[in-house]
Amino acid sequence: MTQTNQVVADLTKEGDELDEIVARLDDADWDRPTPAPGWTVKHQVAHLAATFRLAAMATAQPEAFQNLLTQLGDDFDANVNAALQPYLAAPPQALLGRWRAERAAAEGALAKVAPEHLVPWLVRPLPAGVLAAAGMMELFAHGQDIADTVGVRPHRTDRIRHLVAFAARTWDFGYLVRGIDPPTQPIRLDVTAPSGAQWTFGPSDATQSVSGPAVDLCLLVTRRRHRADTALVAHGPDADRWLDIAQAYRGPAGPGRAPGQFAGARP
Repeated sequence: MTQTNQVVADLTKEGDELDEIVARLDDADWDRPTPAPGWTVKHQVAHLAATFRLAAMATAQPEAFQNLLTQLGDDFDANVNAALQPYLAAPPQALLGRWRAERAAAEGALAKVAPEHLVPWLVRPLPAGVLAAAGMMELFAHGQDIADTVGVRPHRTDRIRHLVAFAARTWDFGYLVRGIDPPTQPIRLDVTAPSGAQWTFGPSDATQSVSGPAVDLCLLVTRRRHRADTALVAHGPDADRWLDIAQAYRGPAGPGRAPGQFAGARP
């Protein structure tokens, strides 16, 4: 199995586990507000469906995807809201079916791409494996919002290694979206996997680093937990600053989560 196929296989498993949570919800649950201001469970699933649709289009129909990009305006939130509308109009079970179809299309398309081939994407072209890791980031983030809303504790496995690697790859996004010059040297990530394994990402000779549980790091870079509600430790002033602004996506940071909002709710 190639590395790309492994990421896609793990992406599929992550999607299946979230599907098990969503499939048990009744219609009233879909209308429950999540920790993301203004978003219900239905918004979260609609966003995932729209994102996977884009990934399938970018992979299997790159020209159509590039044409779509030319039609987008400069207002990020407006673009997101427009993408959600066709999905929000569907009743819950129909939306669940559409999300499953969009997932399957994206996973199938990504699995067929050669490892060296770059897929066009929103910021810059990405290898298929990296785009699949970005999909895992979306599943982790929006799945956590859903889990927090319905009181379910997600099952985290070493599959999140792909998300940690993606966080290391995008370590400077938090600076860039805020118009801040990032440090001249990347910050090393020394984290503990759910299995207890030790993972290191970033330059081995980096003078500053962040350590702690890998799950906490994923919660931080998806902005689903405030740093105060994690066990992450910064080693150095730049690393400490990074814990305040880290994010693994290039869109607006948003309000994030408040300190103490999930105190005692360990992942």
